[in-house]
Amino acid sequence: MRFAKVLLIIVASLFAAVPAHAQFESVEDYPDVIDARVSATPERARLIIDLSGPTEFAIATLDKPDRIAIDVKAFDLKILAPADVAGKGIVSSYTVEMAEKGRARTTLTLDKPAQVQQAYILDAVADQPARLVVDIIPATAEEFSRKVAADLAASIANQGSAPATPSTDPGTHAPAAETRPLVVIDPGHGGIDNGASAPNGVHEKDITLAFALQLQKVLIDSGRFDVALTREDDTYLTLNERVDLARQNKADLFISLHADSFQQADIRGASVYTRDENATDVLDKVLADGENRYDIVAGFAVPQATPAVMDILVDLMRRETRKSSYLAAEALIHQLEPSVTLRRFPVRQADFFVLQAPDVPSILVELGFLSNAADIANLQKSDWRDRVVDGLARGIADYFEQTQKTLAATQ
Repeated sequence: MRFAKVLLIIVASLFAAVPAHAQFESVEDYPDVIDARVSATPERARLIIDLSGPTEFAIATLDKPDRIAIDVKAFDLKILAPADVAGKGIVSSYTVEMAEKGRARTTLTLDKPAQVQQAYILDAVADQPARLVVDIIPATAEEFSRKVAADLAASIANQGSAPATPSTDPGTHAPAAETRPLVVIDPGHGGIDNGASAPNGVHEKDITLAFALQLQKVLIDSGRFDVALTREDDTYLTLNERVDLARQNKADLFISLHADSFQQADIRGASVYTRDENATDVLDKVLADGENRYDIVAGFAVPQATPAVMDILVDLMRRETRKSSYLAAEALIHQLEPSVTLRRFPVRQADFFVLQAPDVPSILVELGFLSNAADIANLQKSDWRDRVVDGLARGIADYFEQTQKTLAATQ
């Protein structure tokens, strides 16, 4: 019973210290817990709690056995038996219960030492409820023990009230570095090239520029990145010029933003592409061919491909760059998943010319389809754009955190 008492001390009175995401007058005003689910791999785990409205939360790390407890202010629990953990990895099992009146507790039982990477509340949007998202990553035994001791010591020092667990702002969990990574954001199309157009006259070039400007601001405000845009207004650039800007400035990551259209109006959702001469499916080839044709339509010829016989060093560089591009795509999709409708198999490959730099990790983000009514509506909503931009920023931070850890491990 000792660990249960410790858990109560650490978690029970955290909420008073948490910056209010929502104001409540009584327990009856608290939202309900609608659903909960956990997915896990050896490298990370994610808890998503669906809520009837935004709420406040607190997190504590516990040992004997190793666990992470997440409490939320909640009036009632609408689920009796949550689904099993999807996949195998950091989290072996979990429970969801009402710890006491006004407080629902999710307890993650860990397969190995782990720590919270980030945790944040998402407001409801369209048919998607409000959500608490908690990402878990591996920790050393020493890091885990320090966190357990710190949570217990803090609760005692504060007479039972441990430090708050505020929502993670986009990009803030990226590690500090002496030299900030340069992210080049490429708003697709521009000038005489409208890109795709919705039936209501909205052009892809305007959608991508709005997203790019906001993403630039969020990344710069985080203090972790240098950010440049290939265009900051309604200017036309060739695909080759966009790639050259990234290469000449030695970008650490190149992100091209798009919102295409397709003849099948039911195709919708976001996806992230890396370059591959063999497209994932027919739709991907059609989209890539369409993007690559824009230069020709505007009077510019796409340069010839690299000769078949290439220097082996360039080939190795290209392979390493594509590997990094794939890791970046996975990181962005992982952070978009809780709040954005995604295409099936959202990490995809196609032969987009704008991704052809051999020395710059490059990805293309399809924000949605201007041929689908639901996507058109979302792409023009400021709150939906906020959610997407925050997800992209978190993904970028996640990617650079992974690359720095990999670099440190090889030194």
